[in-house]
Amino acid sequence: MMLKTAAKQTSKEDADFALLKKMIKTKLGFNCEYYKDSHFRRRIDVRIRATGSKNFGEYVQILKEDSAECAALLETLTVNVTNFFRNSEVYDIVEKEVLPAVISSKGAGLNRSIKIWSAGCSIGVEAYSIAMLFHHILGNNIKRVNISITGTDIDKASLQQAQQGIYSEIEMKDVRPAFIEKYFWKEGNQYRVNDELKKMIRFKSHDMISGPKMTGFDIIFCRNVTIYFEKELQEKLYMNFYEGLNENGFFVMGKTETLIGPSKDLFKSYNAKERIYAK
Repeated sequence: MMLKTAAKQTSKEDADFALLKKMIKTKLGFNCEYYKDSHFRRRIDVRIRATGSKNFGEYVQILKEDSAECAALLETLTVNVTNFFRNSEVYDIVEKEVLPAVISSKGAGLNRSIKIWSAGCSIGVEAYSIAMLFHHILGNNIKRVNISITGTDIDKASLQQAQQGIYSEIEMKDVRPAFIEKYFWKEGNQYRVNDELKKMIRFKSHDMISGPKMTGFDIIFCRNVTIYFEKELQEKLYMNFYEGLNENGFFVMGKTETLIGPSKDLFKSYNAKERIYAK
C-alpha cells in the first residue's frame, strides 16, 4: 500500500512538473527543454521556496494567477544571461535623473568624489554600463570628478571576465553604436573595454551575506540578486544597503524584487516602477 501511494505521488509530481514546463514555454516563451532536468529543477526550487509552495502543482496555480511571479521566474531562469544596459528603462532614469542628481549634490569644486557599488556584479556589464553613462554625462569634466565604482561578486570566474573586460556580441546587443565606437576595441567577434573605463572600476570578491559591511556609497545597485534569498536574509541585506548609503544616496534594485522589513519604511520611493529608492 505504501509503495503504491509513493508511486502515485511520484507520478503526480512528474505530471505537474511536465505541466509546469509546458506552461513556462507557452506563457513565458522560455524553452526549458534545453536544460537538464536537475539544473532546471534547482532553478524552479528557488521560486517554489520563495512563494511558500509545497510542490509543482501549487506553484503552477500561483503562476496562473500572479503575473509578477511569472516575471520573477523568468529572471531566475535567465540569471546567467546578462548584457550591457539590461532593462533599458532603469538605465534611462539612472542616466537622466539619478546620476545628474548625485553629480549636482557634490557641488562644482575640484576633488569631488562619487562612490558606486554594483553588488552581485557577475561579469561586470552593470559596472561598465554605469561608467559609460558617467563619461557621457560629464564629457570633458570627467577628470574633475573622482568616480569610484566597486563591482563585487562571489563567483571568481565571473570576476575574472569582468576584470578582463572582454565581451561577446550577445552581451553588446543593447550598447549604443556611439558607445561601442568610443569605449570598446573590436577583436574578431569580441569587444574589449578600453582602459579609460577600466580605471574607474575595481572588481573584488565579496560575500554580501557574510562578508564585511561596505559603506560610504552614493548609489548601490543590487538587481535581481536577493530573489534567491529567504525573506529574513533579504531584510538584513536591505538594511545593510540602507546603512551603506550616504545621506540622499540611491538604491537600485531589480524590477522583480520588493523591499521588506524595516528598510521599507526607511527608504523613500524615488521611482516605484523602476524600483529606485532614496535614503
